[in-house]
Amino acid sequence: MFRTEITIPPVSFHVDHSTRLMTIGSCFSEVMGQKLSENRFQVKSNPFGTIFNPISIFKLLEVAIDCSQPSKSGYVQSSGIHQHLDFHSQFGAVSKTELTSTLERAVISTHDFLKSADVLIITSGSAMVYEYQKTTKIVTNCHKLPQREFRKFMLHTDLITSAFNVLLEKLNAFNDQLQIILTISPVRHVRDTLVTNSLSKALLKTTSNEIVQKYNNVSYFPSFEIMIDDLRDYRFYKPDMLHPNETAEEYIWNKFVETYMSDETINTICEWKKILKAMSHKPFNPESEAHQKFISETISKLHGFSNKFEVSDELEALKRRLI
Repeated sequence: MFRTEITIPPVSFHVDHSTRLMTIGSCFSEVMGQKLSENRFQVKSNPFGTIFNPISIFKLLEVAIDCSQPSKSGYVQSSGIHQHLDFHSQFGAVSKTELTSTLERAVISTHDFLKSADVLIITSGSAMVYEYQKTTKIVTNCHKLPQREFRKFMLHTDLITSAFNVLLEKLNAFNDQLQIILTISPVRHVRDTLVTNSLSKALLKTTSNEIVQKYNNVSYFPSFEIMIDDLRDYRFYKPDMLHPNETAEEYIWNKFVETYMSDETINTICEWKKILKAMSHKPFNPESEAHQKFISETISKLHGFSNKFEVSDELEALKRRLI
């Protein structure tokens, strides 16, 4: 026995292709969103960009619930680009008016999706935060502004749990059918040393445990623990030795599938993977009888998924390859 496999307790609900899911948080949240999208689940992934700390995640979810305007004091200008301290740098614009419109559209879109969502996956990456000195507010992104304009500190568990309590009350009133999955990013944050990273992850883990014990509609998925304790080998990391590689991401994804999905949904995912592989096949002779038959058979198989999710684009792409 050369590994320690993580045992994940049974959960009270299942995810299938009728489930509407939203992911929000760190870059690992984006990875999970991409996996869900590839497997044709209804998902909205990281609508506000990458967010590492839980306070900023909770704040933006509240903005989406209330469909409110981003705070006026959060608008800044860096290197000639207008940005907002509560949003990722991907939302930069050449004018404040353009940025405001972009942010408003993102908030409205997230509000509408969250209202009818079934599952919200929150992935925190770090308990280290930056407070903007001018407003004394914790920010999502410093946007390369001078370091002297921010105060850097580590969150404590009481602050995180208190902020989550406020958020959950709003979420339950906004969408009382919502199931929430908390998870911690397995990505190492070494800018503040590995020792600080360990403390940060421990604080997030402690807080998550307190929250899960308190609320029936909140569960915890151990992506961090799977990476650190089950896949504890650098061959599962990208060359930077900080981010999980594709093998690790796929392994954690499969653990998620096993935990939250029924046998029927898992079977659908397996069959869909075969379809994707068939569609990516590049024949030596596209006009051969054998390949044309292969395309026709794949089209027939695709029709079998049409009652589960939309496959019109795939069908159209394959039909164009028929002679």
